[in-house]
Amino acid sequence: MARVNGLDTPREARRSLRPNYDPEVFGRISEKFARFLGTARFLVYMSVFVLSWVIWNIVAPERLRFDSYPFIFLTLILSLQASYAAPLILLAQNRQADRDRIALNEDRAQNNRSIADTEYLTREIASLRISLGEVATRDFIRNEIGDLAKELHKDRSKDLRSKPETDAN
Repeated sequence: MARVNGLDTPREARRSLRPNYDPEVFGRISEKFARFLGTARFLVYMSVFVLSWVIWNIVAPERLRFDSYPFIFLTLILSLQASYAAPLILLAQNRQADRDRIALNEDRAQNNRSIADTEYLTREIASLRISLGEVATRDFIRNEIGDLAKELHKDRSKDLRSKPETDAN
C-alpha cells in the first residue's frame, strides 16, 4: 500500500537543469568587485593595461601585433568590461541601500526605546518630587522643633513670671 505524504513530511527537493547559485554569495562577490572598481589601484591597473596594449600594437613588429589601429578588439574588451561593471555596481548599491534601510529602522527603534525610557524616567522623577513634597525633611523638622522649643520657652517664662504672683496670694 502506497503511503501519501502528509503535511508533516517535507517534500523532496526538485531537480532542475538550471544552475543553482546562492544570491548572497553572488552579491558579496559583486560588492567586492564594485568596491575594487572604485579604487585608484584599479585605475592604475587599467591605465597600464590600455597603455601596454596600445604601445605593443604600435611598436611591435607587424607579425606580432594582434590589434592594429584603431584598436577594435581593445574597444570591445573595454565595452564588455563596462557592460558587466555597471550592473554589478548597481547591485552593490542596492545591497548597500538595503543595509542602510535596515540600519535606519534599527536606529529608529532604538530612538523610540530611548524616548520611552526618558519619558518613564521623567514620570518617575516627577513622582519622586511629589512624594518629597509630602515628606518632612531634616531642615523642616529642625525648624518645627526650634519653633516648638521657642513656644515652650515663652510659655515657661510666662508661667514662671505668673507663679510668684499666685504664690503671694
